[in-house]
Amino acid sequence: MLLDRDPAHAFMPYPAVPVANAPNGPLSGLTFAAKDLFDVAGYPTACGSPHMLAMSGIKMRTAPTVQRLLDAGARLVGKTITDELAFSMSGKNAHFGTPVNGGAPDRIPGGSSAGSAAAVSNGLCDFALGTDTGGSVRAPANHCGLFGIRPTHGRVSLELCHDLAPSFDTCGYFTRDGATFVRVGEVLLGPDPSPLPEKPRVLLARDAFALLHADVREALAPALRQAEAVLGQPETVDVAVEGFTALYWAMRYIQSREAWIVDGPMIERYRPPLGPGVADRFEFSKAVTDAQVVESQVIRAAFRKRFGALLGSDAVLILPTMPDVAPLLSESDEALNDYRNNALNLLCLSVLTGLPQVSIPLASRLGAPLGLSIMGPAGSDMSLVALARRIAETPAS
Repeated sequence: MLLDRDPAHAFMPYPAVPVANAPNGPLSGLTFAAKDLFDVAGYPTACGSPHMLAMSGIKMRTAPTVQRLLDAGARLVGKTITDELAFSMSGKNAHFGTPVNGGAPDRIPGGSSAGSAAAVSNGLCDFALGTDTGGSVRAPANHCGLFGIRPTHGRVSLELCHDLAPSFDTCGYFTRDGATFVRVGEVLLGPDPSPLPEKPRVLLARDAFALLHADVREALAPALRQAEAVLGQPETVDVAVEGFTALYWAMRYIQSREAWIVDGPMIERYRPPLGPGVADRFEFSKAVTDAQVVESQVIRAAFRKRFGALLGSDAVLILPTMPDVAPLLSESDEALNDYRNNALNLLCLSVLTGLPQVSIPLASRLGAPLGLSIMGPAGSDMSLVALARRIAETPAS
C-alpha cells in the first residue's frame, strides 16, 4: 500500500513498492487501486486467501489491464482486499477482515470486490478495479453508493488475473462521480464496437421490479423518474419468462462447476481452511453433476438468444441492481446467504447473457445507498457509461 493510512481497512497490508506510471496521459492526476486478484510486479497476489498468499511469491509481471491504466497516467496506490478466492458477495473475509462501507459503515460493503469499493467510497482513491463474476462489482456499487460496471464479457482483459468462473468473469471498475466514470471508461473500455443510437428504445424489467418489496420500489421511484427524464418513457417487459428460479440455478451450476475446475485441485491437495460460506460453496461446487451442467448450458443458450433479441442493437433495459440496500454487519451468516440468493435472481441476467450492466447511485433507503441499473446490447458499454453520467447529473423530480 502506498498510502499513509487506511482507515477503511480496504487494502492488503503489503510493504509499499512504488509502481511506475506515465507522467502524462488521459488519467493523469487520478489515483486507483486494483483488486488483489490482479498481478502487479513487485507484489504478491493473495486472492483473499492466506494459502494463495503463501504460494504466490512476488510477481514479476503486471496484468495488462493494470498496466493500461498506468500507461494512461493513473497512479496505483495499492491492492485491495477481496473475498476469499472471490467466491462470496458479503465483503467479509475470515482471514483479512471486512473493509468499511463508505456509504453505510454499519452495513456490509458487498463482495468480492469489497476492498475496491471501500477504497473508492471512503475517498482513498479516485477509482478502483474489481471483477464481477456473479455480481461482485454491481453489488458493492449498490451497497457503497458508487458507479460500477460489469462490461460485456471479454471486453476488458483478465490476463494475469486469478479466475473464478471464466465463462462469467469480467473486469469492471468503481468511481464516485460520473465524470470520472466516463474518463476511466474511455481508457479501459475504449470506443464501442456497437454504440447505442442517440435515442435508444427503452425497456423496463417489470418482473425484476416485482421481486422487490414495496418499500424498495418506493425508494427507487424517484430514481426511475430521473432515468426516464433522460431516456424517455419505457415499455414494460418481462425478461425472465423461464422464471428467475431456472435462471438462478443455471448460473449457480455453471459457476460452481467452473470454480471447482479452477480452485478444486488446490483445495483437494492442500486442504486450506476456508471461511464460512466459502467452504460451503466449494463443497456445493464439488457435488455439481455433469447432467446439471449440461441442462444449465441449454438454459443459458436459450435465454441468451431470447434476451439478446429483446434488446436488439438499440435498446436500454432499466432494472434494479440489488433487492435492497446492504444488510447490516450484525446480520447472521444465514441471513446474509438468504440475501445473496435473492440478489442472484437479479444479477444472473447479465451474467448468463454476457451483456453489459451499469449500476448508478441514484437512491437511498434506511440511510443507505441503493442503485438503479441499465443494461444494453453487447459492445454498448461506453454508451451505457455516458448515459449513466447523464442520468445521475439530471436533477431528480
